[in-house]
Amino acid sequence: MLPSCVTASLYSLDRTPEKIDFVTTGRTTVDATLAEAARIAGFDITGAELIRDGSNVMYRLPNRVVARIGRPGTEEVAAREVRVSKWLTKSGLSVVQAVADAPQPVVIDHRPVSWWKLLPDHRPATPAELGTVLRSFHALSAPADPQLPAHDPFSHLGQRITDACDVDDDDRAWLNGHLADLRQRYREFEAGPRRVIHGDAWQGNVATPDSGPPILLDLEMVSLGRLEWDLIQLAVDYTDFARITTEDYESFVTAYGGYDVTTAPGYRTFADIQELRWVCFALSKAEARPDAAGQARHRIACLRGDVARPWSWTAI
Repeated sequence: MLPSCVTASLYSLDRTPEKIDFVTTGRTTVDATLAEAARIAGFDITGAELIRDGSNVMYRLPNRVVARIGRPGTEEVAAREVRVSKWLTKSGLSVVQAVADAPQPVVIDHRPVSWWKLLPDHRPATPAELGTVLRSFHALSAPADPQLPAHDPFSHLGQRITDACDVDDDDRAWLNGHLADLRQRYREFEAGPRRVIHGDAWQGNVATPDSGPPILLDLEMVSLGRLEWDLIQLAVDYTDFARITTEDYESFVTAYGGYDVTTAPGYRTFADIQELRWVCFALSKAEARPDAAGQARHRIACLRGDVARPWSWTAI
């Protein structure tokens, strides 16, 4: 099957926000979505700044508001994310706050746009701070509302491999085989206990302000699943990428309560699935961004054993 490539987006993620002039530039789909949603919700988008172009596209608007534009067909996910924020706030956790008096979400051509309060000045969490937040988060019981979905670690992976435009037939076949093997390996562990998990827990999704407690971000993947998924990203940063020191990793384990996921029987399976997810994310951005295409090829080479650990992967 040939990949269903899409037209490259005008915008690429930069490390500095990109100011968008909605009056003088051409309108891309995401521009038009933001402009129409803001008109309906009553927000001014003059001088809007691109914060992130990832699975969701985020803009900083005037009056300390952030617009979060979801993928087509994720209306239910966006609505649940707003409700999750309210539930976690009532539970006593410090989390990113939805704008209370705005329509949530506004849906334009099947793309949901939700509205959030801009965070105060902050830095990413330390490993110990991440461990502390996850310990409190994992102590929560599942809410009656919102009803949380089951976590699916393989969500979208097969489609992203199929749709990838910048991958040769050999690599595509290998990735499909690797995905099938991981599904088989995971069946041994998927019947384990299900708890409330964040689903994308890493240091960048916990913001530590200059004053006050760390703030949990990106609530889109909050679900019911294995607690290991919230521990795995920092663990592979330590074991496979050497991005953090032994001291920092041990501080994470201690803050979480002493459980070291790298000693779990299924650690290698969880780690391999997480790393495939990172590869597939790079593939999903490769058509629009040459840097992502090169990074995807490098990541595939790592998974195939052509590059020895510790690996060095550039953020996308």
